[in-house]
Amino acid sequence: MGLLSSTISQLARMRLWRIEAWVQNPIASQREVLQDLVTSAQYTEFGRKYQFSSLFSTREFKKAIPIHEYDDLKPYIQRMMNGEENILWNTPIKWFAKSSGTTSDKSKFIPISEESLEDCHYKGAKDTLTLYYNFNPDSELLTGKGLVIGGSHTINQVNEEVSFGDLSAVLLQNSPLIGQWLRTPELAITLMDEWESKIEKLAESTIHENVTSISGVPTWTLVLFKRILQMTGKSSMSEVWPSLELYIHGGVSFTPYREQFRKIIGKDIFYIDSYNASEGFFAAQDRPGEEGMLLYLDHGIFMEFMPVEEYGKENPQTIGLKDVETGKNYALVISTNGGLWRYMLGDTIQFTSLFPFRIKVSGRLKHYINAFGEEVMVDNTDKAISVACEKTGAVVNDYTAAPVYFSENGNGAHEWLIEFDNPPASLESFTDILDKTLQTVNSDYEAKRYKDIALRKPVVHAIPAGTFTAWLRSKGKLGGQHKVPRLSNERNTLEEILQFRAT
Repeated sequence: MGLLSSTISQLARMRLWRIEAWVQNPIASQREVLQDLVTSAQYTEFGRKYQFSSLFSTREFKKAIPIHEYDDLKPYIQRMMNGEENILWNTPIKWFAKSSGTTSDKSKFIPISEESLEDCHYKGAKDTLTLYYNFNPDSELLTGKGLVIGGSHTINQVNEEVSFGDLSAVLLQNSPLIGQWLRTPELAITLMDEWESKIEKLAESTIHENVTSISGVPTWTLVLFKRILQMTGKSSMSEVWPSLELYIHGGVSFTPYREQFRKIIGKDIFYIDSYNASEGFFAAQDRPGEEGMLLYLDHGIFMEFMPVEEYGKENPQTIGLKDVETGKNYALVISTNGGLWRYMLGDTIQFTSLFPFRIKVSGRLKHYINAFGEEVMVDNTDKAISVACEKTGAVVNDYTAAPVYFSENGNGAHEWLIEFDNPPASLESFTDILDKTLQTVNSDYEAKRYKDIALRKPVVHAIPAGTFTAWLRSKGKLGGQHKVPRLSNERNTLEEILQFRAT
């Protein structure tokens, strides 16, 4: 595949001037994106409702259209899934990306138009490749194949015209033939839904391939690595794939995994952080090894930035690129060529540089655990606690939870500290109900818990009464509106509270 890969790599490098155009003219590029979006959707039901045909400036656009969360757009999306057209976007929506739930649903469904596939997701992937070649011009990435490890890939039919699956399934199902030829394993294996068998097939089918790059969630990638080393008897992945040079990750913080990857791969490779969600491909590192991802400003997404202190206000204000500052937390609000309008994504970002605009994902607007791609929110855990209490007769005063990260000796878990007013007769039974309820209300957690492959059973500690009070007192936060954080994606708070547990 030398000639073809050489041609593709040359084409990738030739794209650089297109990237430089919007990097050098970020404000104008975003203004043009908004104009294209509004023009395209002006005769949709949503466009007529908010009089898109009379909106000629960003200020008018923001004044006319309220900020939406998923539940606000859900009635429109449901009608689109039932086959209605010209609702939020002007071209037919045949695909929806299923992602983790909202306050009222186990899952949400993000519309994926032909434009969002081609001009956002695939364009973002091509630009990421271009940026990598610009950084590493001697790369031999395309002399081998890219191993793609996604989530659960089941494709579901809503009706004859409309289908849904997780984002990776939608992207793989619609990818061009050249992409399938450069990828491993074959699509039939990639689309498998049963993860125990899938890991086996992934390992068996890729051991003898010349894998030069890998993309996927760190959790599943480590599971696959460990299985391949068991099967081959090798001591590192560099012995299995000596040409491996790049790992593209995203979705969860890579910090806890970096040292494990270094050890298990056995040599230095490049790591690229990407910000690619169901709603769009937003950014990727253009300088591997340095903090910050280049914000993609010409990919069919108009972006606004809400200072986090505005969240929860009746009329929250947003700002544009010209007014952002480094080091401040902003909630990302997007309008897209998939029909999302002033949609609050839920992520918070910080700018690490302003020319060019680079960002990092700093968290979520609400407390959460997403160390393994499970996206567990407080609404999920509150529901699980409620059901466990109802079924065991327990009464919970307060709780907090945090991740237990992958280690060389075991896979991940969630660790809980619970103060009971009335403890359950069996903490083990309480934990089982808690775990099963979480799987019921959160499909991403359910997938990660499947047969303990990525997440094992939660580790639950019943802590003495007064532990949380003692911790709050030590922080000078006893009383008033101060509360114990229910969820954290880091272990700092949980470790501090453990110090106040009576011995």
